[in-house]
Amino acid sequence: MAVVLRPLGLGDLLTGVPALRAIRAAVPGHRLVLATTEALRPLAELVDAVDEVLPARELESLRWAGPPPELAVDLHGKGPASHRVVAALRPDRLLCFGSPGYPGPVWHPDEHEVARWCRLVTEGLGVPAHPDALDLAEPPLPPLVRSAALVHPGAAYPSRRWPADRFAAVARHLRAAGHDVRITGGPAEVGLAREVAEAAGLGEEAVLAGRTTSLELAAVVAAARVVVSGDTGVAHLASAYRRPSVVLFGPVPPALWGPPRRPQHVVLWHGDVHGGTGDPWGTTVDPALAAVTVDEVTAALEHIVALRATPRPGAVPDPG
Repeated sequence: MAVVLRPLGLGDLLTGVPALRAIRAAVPGHRLVLATTEALRPLAELVDAVDEVLPARELESLRWAGPPPELAVDLHGKGPASHRVVAALRPDRLLCFGSPGYPGPVWHPDEHEVARWCRLVTEGLGVPAHPDALDLAEPPLPPLVRSAALVHPGAAYPSRRWPADRFAAVARHLRAAGHDVRITGGPAEVGLAREVAEAAGLGEEAVLAGRTTSLELAAVVAAARVVVSGDTGVAHLASAYRRPSVVLFGPVPPALWGPPRRPQHVVLWHGDVHGGTGDPWGTTVDPALAAVTVDEVTAALEHIVALRATPRPGAVPDPG
C-alpha cells in the first residue's frame, strides 16, 4: 500500500498528476491511495495512477484504519506540519522534502509546482517523472455544451481576479467572432458570472457558474474550443485536456504555476515590470495582472483559436 497526501485545491491536484504517475511506476505492485478533499474525489478518480481516494482535510490527521503502508509520500508541502500527518501512519518508508527531523530532498522555492513534485519522486524513488504527463481521463458523462468558448472570471482571491468588465469585453469579442460563449464558475461565483454575462450582452443560458459539478465542469472544458481564465483550476483543466487556452497571470508568475510549453497555451504576464511575484492572497487585484489589457487577450485568442488541440492517445476527436 502507498499513501499520497495532497488535500488542496483543483490546481494542486492537477499539477501533482505527473508525480502520482511516477509513484505508480515506482511501486507497481502497491495499491495507491490518494488522500485529498472529498470535493475533488470525482476528478481524482480520473487519474489513472490512483486506485482509491481517502477523504482528507489540509493538515488534519488522516482517518486511516488499515495497517501501516509500505510507502507514504507528502505531496502537500515542505513540512514539517504536513510531514507529521503522513508520518503518523507509521509507514515503512516516508518520502518528503527535507525539514527538521525529516530527511529528504532540498525544497527550492523558485521551482515550478509540477517540476518540484516530479523531482521529489525522482530523487526519492529513483524513477523518471515526466512533467508533461498532465493528461486526465475523459469524464464519464456527456458535456453540457460542446465547442464553447469558456470565459472563467473567478479566482480564489481578489488579487488573482482580472476585472469583470475586461472579462466581459473579451466575451463580447468572442461572441462577435461567432463563438458560443459560456461563463463558468463555482457556486460562490454565480454573481460574478452573471455580471460578466450581462455586460457582454449574453443571456442567462450562457452562465454555467453554479450549474455544474466538478465532473461536469471538467467535461465542458474537455470539449471546449478555447478557455480564457486567470491562474486558477480551470486553467489547469485546460492543460489536462490540451484545450487551447489563454491564461492571465498575476500575482504568481507562470514560471511557478504556468501551463506546459505547448503552442495551444498562451500565458500573459507583466510581473517583470510590475513588481514581480505579489501576494496571491491579496484583497485587491495585483498590479501585474491589472497590467494585462483586453487587446492582449483578444490578440492571443485570435492567435490560438484556430489551432486544434494536440491529440491525446485514446482521446475523443477534437470538438474544435
